[in-house]
Amino acid sequence: MTGHGYAPASACNIRPLIEKQRGRVMGRAYQNRKDSMAKTANAKTKVYSKYGREIYVCAKQGGPDPDGNLSLRSLIDRAKKDQVPTHVIEKAIEKAKGAGGEDFSPARYEGFGPGNCMVIVDCLTDNPNRTFGDVRLCFTKTKCKIGTPGSVSHMFDHCAIFVFAGDDEEATLEALMMADVDVTDIENEDGKITVFAPNTEYAKARQALTDAIPDIDFDVDEIQFIPQTYTTVSGEDVEMFDKFIDMLNDLDDVQNVYHNAEVEA
Repeated sequence: MTGHGYAPASACNIRPLIEKQRGRVMGRAYQNRKDSMAKTANAKTKVYSKYGREIYVCAKQGGPDPDGNLSLRSLIDRAKKDQVPTHVIEKAIEKAKGAGGEDFSPARYEGFGPGNCMVIVDCLTDNPNRTFGDVRLCFTKTKCKIGTPGSVSHMFDHCAIFVFAGDDEEATLEALMMADVDVTDIENEDGKITVFAPNTEYAKARQALTDAIPDIDFDVDEIQFIPQTYTTVSGEDVEMFDKFIDMLNDLDDVQNVYHNAEVEA
């Protein structure tokens, strides 16, 4: 097993390996992420736009054929689950097939939000100066502090996360190990299996799971930043936190916002 020195194992000795894997329990921290999914028409349009941009970039970089571009296939599946219209998906792919087009590039900003929580903002932009100015304004208008690259990301784990229906974590771990996937953690709770792996193992892990469970239907199939520690946001900071997140999600260039805030009700 890459990274941990594991060799392929049989079901009889998977259990000790599972327990060993739990040295750093990831828990259900992936749920501690603020999505921009909302029910208003305006919010849905923004969600469609974000998916359209991400699909365009993914298809442009890895090819427009989902069968040959695993990341694109996963992204399309996720978009469909979030009820993104087919025409939005197809338009983005067709656009990627053409010559020229927008030159989007990834940009990541880090800093400290309300209550001193840690925040990572992932963007796709065709104008880095504009995007930096827009993101910085979200920080300053909510009395927060934008930091330098790496100022908070070292306090997050960059993980591939897969959640799907199932109850046999031993068989799942064995399939992943046989495919030489460096599993960080695996959980079995409420009829759902959750697999965590380093972000660099995403494609290998997804392929191994798909091969082992042909009809697998992922509830979660993403790469995310998971906080190693948490910061409680309470009192007046709660309203400011909500405003801060809403301002970021309103920006067209922002794709995802990750944080370590535990917001008190």
